[in-house]
Amino acid sequence: MLKKVLVAIDESDRSAQVVSGLHQLVLTSETTVILAHVIPTTVESLDIASDRPVTELEDLSSAHLEQLKAYQMSLACPSQLEVVSGDPAEEIIRLAHIYQADLVVMGSRGLTGLDRVLQGSVSSQVVVEAPCSVLVIKNELN
Repeated sequence: MLKKVLVAIDESDRSAQVVSGLHQLVLTSETTVILAHVIPTTVESLDIASDRPVTELEDLSSAHLEQLKAYQMSLACPSQLEVVSGDPAEEIIRLAHIYQADLVVMGSRGLTGLDRVLQGSVSSQVVVEAPCSVLVIKNELN
């Protein structure tokens, strides 16, 4: 049984597909879903404290914050929002450790070839390094 599910949500259209995939899982009242959004940091923001403090919700666009809350309200089990800043793959893995997640649910950008080499694959890194199983929802828009 799934007790903790970490769901990685970004500001793209893929997030709706990820939440749709989440709704296909058997979630009970004993399952807690953590909807996580990582605000990617840039090279200029490398002076972040080593413990990477939680980013304030005010740093999100109001439209995206409302969308996160709508996703949260659509769940029939306990849930919470987690907004952090940093490298997306590293932060998702870190949150999976912190929450002792049984499963990470996330999308895939669908990068191939040179784009994948240059930009890296967040989902591939999470699959390899996460302390739990990872469900990658493929992008249906490709």
